[in-house]
Amino acid sequence: MARILLLHSMYGLRPAVHQAADRLRAAGHEVTVPDLYGGRVVDTPDEGVEIKEEIGRDELLRRAVAAAAPLLDGDGLVYAGFSLGGSIAQNLALGDDRARGLLLMHGTSDLPDDASTEIPVQLHVADPDTYEPVDWLNAWYLRMRKAGADVEVFRYRGAGHLFTDPDLPDYEPEAAERAWTIALDFLASL
Repeated sequence: MARILLLHSMYGLRPAVHQAADRLRAAGHEVTVPDLYGGRVVDTPDEGVEIKEEIGRDELLRRAVAAAAPLLDGDGLVYAGFSLGGSIAQNLALGDDRARGLLLMHGTSDLPDDASTEIPVQLHVADPDTYEPVDWLNAWYLRMRKAGADVEVFRYRGAGHLFTDPDLPDYEPEAAERAWTIALDFLASL
């Protein structure tokens, strides 16, 4: 069983995030799903970018740190997130010496040059993905490996960016089911 902090995408805390948390709980994990947008949910990427920019990167990170803080006792936290939430989860995991793992669904973040970690990392991403271009992903993978992480990347040909969200046009049921099967095995191994 893992204790997981699951962070939402730029669309906000949508039903798909709660469904994902329920799936993880059914597999025996303890899951916390904070609302980094203060109750706001959007329907388009443009609206998501607008809210993200309005709140600001530093404030979103501060909110995520505040959500993680009460969970940091015990034997470590697994950070997970969707797209923007994955980016934030990655930053939190790299700053937590006791992190047990990092599960990224649809998104990554840049790494500082001095990043150092030995956590297992799993990324699930569309192929191609306009938000995570191939050149970016290749560089991200190499930098994550250089930092010491044990990294697995799973690419889903023809899927849309947020292919695990059944309420979005990106949804691809076969890719979503495959991603969740692999992710649940990953979490069970931590």
